[in-house]
Amino acid sequence: MVSFIGILILGFFLGMRHATDPDHVVAVMTIVTKQRGVAKAGVIGALWGMGHTLTIFLVGAAIILFKVAIPPRLGLSMEFAVGLMLILLGVLNLTGVLRWLQRKFIPSLRTSEAVPGEATTVEAKTRAIAPAAGNWLERHLRELGLYNALRPLVIGTVHGLAGSAAVAILVMTTIADPWWAIAYLLLFGLGTVAGMAAMTTAMAFPIVYTGRKMFRWSQALTVGSGVLSVAFGVFISFQIGIGGGLFTGSPHWTPH
Repeated sequence: MVSFIGILILGFFLGMRHATDPDHVVAVMTIVTKQRGVAKAGVIGALWGMGHTLTIFLVGAAIILFKVAIPPRLGLSMEFAVGLMLILLGVLNLTGVLRWLQRKFIPSLRTSEAVPGEATTVEAKTRAIAPAAGNWLERHLRELGLYNALRPLVIGTVHGLAGSAAVAILVMTTIADPWWAIAYLLLFGLGTVAGMAAMTTAMAFPIVYTGRKMFRWSQALTVGSGVLSVAFGVFISFQIGIGGGLFTGSPHWTPH
């Protein structure tokens, strides 16, 4: 029992480390560079982790309980989707479409941009209030808007699909009891949520500061994150599509 509990705790910390994988960092960076608040960036990271956890848990549980085998071409396709998504995020960032969508679907952002350098009315009012944890999360989700809340969830879901098979297979070879294995998946996912929230919060500090003090440097961060996302997405797509044989008659896939 002690060893199983130790493995579950290890799963939580491995989930936190999993949040720092390069493709995860690049994906959330394109979102965080558009945020004006550190707390909002942390919420976005947590939402990404929730989407990632959802697919890791559902797909992983199916593999563990029902011994579902994922064909190589399907596995490669899930990882290829991550590359395409990174390219799309980068292009939207570079062309300004992400900014346009934020202004369209988030009224508070339009208000803040109308008077440069000043906080939004909502932010000015809520700073004087010390709400409970539940109200704090609800307030930031409301300020983010449906668009900003769904975006990290969807991105996290796609990333979870790409990594779910590898995590489930690793757990199956380590933990014989399927229910303990599923508990491991859940704690791994919770660790990913915590790790991504902490990472996006840390990333937001310099971005928010430069956004307030040095507009040009803030713009450079936005462009840099977009270029990095496109480049990394092209690299992954080429590696999976050509190197992995997705577009050939003999695909070869090793979950990782």
